[in-house]
Amino acid sequence: MRHRVVVLALDGVIPFELGIPQRIFGRARSSEASATGEELYSVVTCSVRPPGPVRTDADFSILVEHGPAALATADTVVVPASYELGPVHEEGRLTGELAAALAHIRPGTRMVSICTGGYVLAAAGYLDGRPATTHWSSADHFQRLFPKVRVDPDVLFVDDGDVLTSAGVAAGIDLCLHLVRRDHGTAVANDVARRTVVPPHRDGGQAQFIRRPMPEPGLATTTTARAWALGRLEEPILLRDMASQDSMSVRTFTRRFREEVGISPGQWLARQRVERARHLLESTDLSVDQVARASGFGTATSLRQHVQAALGVSPTVYRRTFRSTLTDR
Repeated sequence: MRHRVVVLALDGVIPFELGIPQRIFGRARSSEASATGEELYSVVTCSVRPPGPVRTDADFSILVEHGPAALATADTVVVPASYELGPVHEEGRLTGELAAALAHIRPGTRMVSICTGGYVLAAAGYLDGRPATTHWSSADHFQRLFPKVRVDPDVLFVDDGDVLTSAGVAAGIDLCLHLVRRDHGTAVANDVARRTVVPPHRDGGQAQFIRRPMPEPGLATTTTARAWALGRLEEPILLRDMASQDSMSVRTFTRRFREEVGISPGQWLARQRVERARHLLESTDLSVDQVARASGFGTATSLRQHVQAALGVSPTVYRRTFRSTLTDR
């Protein structure tokens, strides 16, 4: 059976964020990576009330065809942001109606929030003692309201196993793509990203708030250097070579790269190489030495160090675990 994702639409829901789960999970197909492949998820939307209209924060309502009982069928529950959370946002407590709806959720169900949807998870106790994030502008209020939660205001999303939280808007896309990658591998997630026309991977630890996200008119960007580097990850890449692609000094390039991406060029390059290594470990039978060379780490020792730091396991264990998980499905 397909993994069932149930999205909880609350009054005041933001339509963009409500649509993210359907757009990402609903486009995920089997490893054939095509429109004709097997659908990997079923996605339904429900309300805390019987089927009927739900207000959004826009000038329209939506008609939701499922009531709260749908939550009992979920393998994953997603709570998008809402601007009408009432006591949840003001006092950190659930309304009776919302508590009754959440009571349908089975133990062990994976819980996911997008942006201020995290208030619902926190009020329900899912985040007690756990790391979590939300939109940077709400982080201080969130932490005061829920002191048991370990709030990280700087990251795009937090994966704490069976409970995951994201920052605002686009970070919800990043989190859902991360879940597809975690469930079914890099190739499937990249295919969803390609058909959705979004970046295939932004690491959860990337800064969610960059003070200059858009370059000033007329200023050069580091886009060319990044594209150049991605095309030759298996080769040695020096900082001065990246800077020269955008006709900048190393100092200017490094500063502008941080402003645009949120991390240093070296950190970014290491993450891209880890992603290349993950893909090769998942989709090929190349040896660890061959994967190390093909992803630009050069030696198996360097590959092991970076994969261990990023994923918490060795390349061999990652490959074995990933393939065993797919076989078990």
